[in-house]
Amino acid sequence: MNQTELSSEVRLAAVKALYNALDFAESNFANEMERTFIMKVICETAVSKEVEIRQAAFECLVAIASTYYVHLDPYMQTIFNLTANAVKGDEEQVALQAIEFWSTICEEEIEIQEEYEGSDDANSTVNYRFIEKALPSLVPMLLETLLKQEEDQEQDDNAWNISMSGGTCLGLIARTVGDAIVPLVMPFVEANITKPDWRCREAATFAFGSILDGPSLGKLAPLVQAGLDFLLNTMNDPNSQVKDTTAWTLGRVFELLHSPCSTNPIISNVNLPRIMTVLLESSKDVPNVAEKVCGAIYFLAQGYEDAEPVSSLLTPYLPNVIAALLTAADRGDVTHFRLRASAYEALNEIVRVSNIPETSSIIGQLLEEIMRRLNLTFDHQIYSSGDKEKQSDLQALLCGVLQVIIQKLSSSDAKSIIAQTADQLMLLFLRVFACHSATVHEEAMLAIGALAYATGPDFVKYMPEFFKYLEAGLQNHEEYQVCSISVGVVGDICRALEDKILPFCDGIMTVLLKDLSNSQLNRSVKPPIFSCFGDIALAIGENFEKYLAYAMPMLQGAAELLVVLDQNDEDMVDYGNQLRRGIFEAYSGILQGIKGTKAQLMLPYAGHLLQFTEAVYKDSSRDESVTKAAVAVLGDLADTLGPISKDLFKSHLFHVEFLRECLDLDDEVRETASWTQGMINQAIVS
Repeated sequence: MNQTELSSEVRLAAVKALYNALDFAESNFANEMERTFIMKVICETAVSKEVEIRQAAFECLVAIASTYYVHLDPYMQTIFNLTANAVKGDEEQVALQAIEFWSTICEEEIEIQEEYEGSDDANSTVNYRFIEKALPSLVPMLLETLLKQEEDQEQDDNAWNISMSGGTCLGLIARTVGDAIVPLVMPFVEANITKPDWRCREAATFAFGSILDGPSLGKLAPLVQAGLDFLLNTMNDPNSQVKDTTAWTLGRVFELLHSPCSTNPIISNVNLPRIMTVLLESSKDVPNVAEKVCGAIYFLAQGYEDAEPVSSLLTPYLPNVIAALLTAADRGDVTHFRLRASAYEALNEIVRVSNIPETSSIIGQLLEEIMRRLNLTFDHQIYSSGDKEKQSDLQALLCGVLQVIIQKLSSSDAKSIIAQTADQLMLLFLRVFACHSATVHEEAMLAIGALAYATGPDFVKYMPEFFKYLEAGLQNHEEYQVCSISVGVVGDICRALEDKILPFCDGIMTVLLKDLSNSQLNRSVKPPIFSCFGDIALAIGENFEKYLAYAMPMLQGAAELLVVLDQNDEDMVDYGNQLRRGIFEAYSGILQGIKGTKAQLMLPYAGHLLQFTEAVYKDSSRDESVTKAAVAVLGDLADTLGPISKDLFKSHLFHVEFLRECLDLDDEVRETASWTQGMINQAIVS
């Protein structure tokens, strides 16, 4: 890398070689002399006369920021000067890497803050607060970059330039330092927001939208309340880029600050009519603006999700919002798929939060309209793989809306609407499957799961026709998400049909057991399969006896692999916990299903189950969901086997300590633990 090397190609190759070797340089960075030498060479290379070499040197600095943050302190002043010069005056590809350096430092410091939030170890990991120290110089430098927009950048989904990079970094700084960023950014916003040059107006709006995640509600609420009207007016700006950024900013305001139940909400009865009028009008704007407006409607609705009585505020607007979103989804100028997807996602959210007693007839009409639209997709002319993909994408969106509507109506008194349309719905979903010769459609499968829940035992009439598609989904090892969703739908159907699922169980169990034996199948599908054994056993009760000889060895084999997890491998710990939960849920379902005259069939497996539970109890890496499932299974074991489990519990006394620990945990676990304690005491005493 040294300047004495005359060939620029060799120097560039050397910088790239260093970049690729940084991961292995831990011992060099731990040694001050070697570290300082490496940093000196990189910093000298960052001012080479060749652009490509400067860019590669900054890429090294970015990698060092994420890998060796703790060693950076002595070099930060030099790096700040280098990055500042690059951002102000260098070629764009170099400036982008200089900004990326600061974004990476933010990410490191955010991670440190999150990891030690509220804990006593907060000082055991080094947080140099580089961002906090650099704020007074760093923020003005980034605000300047916001004025370097490209014409029409908002039209290109993949555009990435210095103004976008600067705004992204500003957002990360806001998350790192919170309230401290606000007084540094607001003067820039106020100075530029009304200037005649569109670049100034867009940069001011972008700056404001970028800092909304991080600072406290108390700091931001007065600014947003003062500025909301201004933002709504700006949706009429003559410049499309300004409108695009304003719509994005409104979406951020609704996503991050809109909380109807707070004492001083951003959105109230007073300003909601104006907000709705502007959003509905702007949903007709050019596609990229309309897409951001749909996003804003989505977040506006989402704010009412947990505020059940308050969601009535939206009821008067529902017909107009639904009409506007359907129109947006239908537009002829939707060359990019994003507007249509955003419109349907916003529609889903509007349905989710709607107050059903007031809106069931409106949602019922929407159901008819979405069914009509799904029916039309079968008439699309398919001349190419592109046409096929478009048809499939549209069907996915429409099945997604139907799923949300079915769930919404089935959880209330409006169930009759689903009962009346169930046959037509099922016909449509089966036609969607028929369009996809090679694969089962995920969204249609999820919608069928919702329909099974809604129709209960009546769903059985669809099973003969549906079963071949369910089987195909369960056998789809290549697209493992489809396989996983199909396993979940089996659970939904078990709960809906109970013992009416019996005629189909041989087929289902055969495929599930094959899935478990398949080493090619993505491992994430296996925990849901075990849970599914439990669902099947609960549905068919004592009839599960014929599957015990096949299912139990699978459960025991998986349990043995999981006795102790490698604590150093986070992914493995996470997956191990999912699998343990699946195994416990399987045992619980099987124990509850077989309870009664055939309970003793479970006796041969009880000792193994207790050993496994004890090993999990002793493992500190178990998470709370595993704890709850493990405690529940002990109760199920005592409940099912009754007095014949007395000796087992007396020889595995770990349960005493385990239950004592659980009685100190949250309500759900405590409740399960006290029930389990009662069951074990009953078994031991009797």
